[in-house]
Amino acid sequence: MDTFVPDPVAMEAALAILGDADGLLVCAGAGMGADSGLPTFRGPEGLWRAYPALGRAGLEFTEIANPAAFRTTPELAWGFYGHRLDLYRRTAPHEGFGLLLRMGAATPMGAFVVTSNVDGHFQRAGFDEDRVFEAHGSIEHLQCLDDCEGEIWPAGDLRPVVDEDECRLLSPLPRCPACGALARPNIVMFGDWEWNGGRSNAQESRLWAWLDATQRPAVLEIGAGTSIPTV
Repeated sequence: MDTFVPDPVAMEAALAILGDADGLLVCAGAGMGADSGLPTFRGPEGLWRAYPALGRAGLEFTEIANPAAFRTTPELAWGFYGHRLDLYRRTAPHEGFGLLLRMGAATPMGAFVVTSNVDGHFQRAGFDEDRVFEAHGSIEHLQCLDDCEGEIWPAGDLRPVVDEDECRLLSPLPRCPACGALARPNIVMFGDWEWNGGRSNAQESRLWAWLDATQRPAVLEIGAGTSIPTV
């Protein structure tokens, strides 16, 4: 692995920006979670290494991370997302989260996070729930597959049991408490017209209110790619 050697001039400029900032806007993508050991699913090979059963079936990320998969093969779709939910819960956020938290705390307005990650690790690391905008939703929240009443609820009681070799859910499928239909993660997926964005929209409104109240926010982008340039 190559050793990163910072440019001292660039570092001084960055420190000057941070020193003058009245708030820190952290913009983070999948690369932020990679240092905690979480998979990023870059290309089908990355997905298939993490989930060999999907490789044997020839399924790509766009096909399994898709509401259609919950309608046609719900045990497989929930096997994928159930395993991810358990993995995210078992994985500790790396020390970089704490560093960003301390950097934000050193500014008068504190930090706000914009992230395409769905793992909830910023909140687990200590960031204020009201200072995080999860642009793609959260795996720790559920919605009805049909979005029958527009409700979103926490997944705290969900403890999925997954056959990891086959990537299939063994425990009962999660159900919507209102209508009994299949529940799904409150995450925007590919080809997704049923995602309930209400929770993320409220988070975004709080972001714009925070930005309106800041005068000199410093923006730090970390771990965000350009394939899906949400961040």
